[in-house]
Amino acid sequence: MDRRTFVTLLSAVSMITLMQITPLGFADEPIYGYQLMTEQERAEHRAKMRSFQTEQEREAYRMEHHKMMQERARAQGVTLPDEPMPRGQGRGMGPGPGAGPGRGSGYGGRQGKGQGQGSQTEQ
Repeated sequence: MDRRTFVTLLSAVSMITLMQITPLGFADEPIYGYQLMTEQERAEHRAKMRSFQTEQEREAYRMEHHKMMQERARAQGVTLPDEPMPRGQGRGMGPGPGAGPGRGSGYGGRQGKGQGQGSQTEQ
């Protein structure tokens, strides 16, 4: 087994192990009404979500939390969306330029702007 295959396999096994140890996404999942919560309330919310054993328990708590945030928003004169953000939304890099062609580092056939020797061929 070459080094590259070994590193890839090791990374995959590590990710699978991590996924089994901690429920996915509770640390970075958007919290409905987060803007109305203190940092301590957000931490407590995440801890509570991690404590549930089933998805049904988590979903019931999400709905209870949603109602509580709606009441808080109403009391403060703030408008929140009617529905919580669907699970998995709002995560990741999102739309943007990405890693497509364009300026950046990497291998290229062009001469750099520094004063190094560069290519020894005439252009």
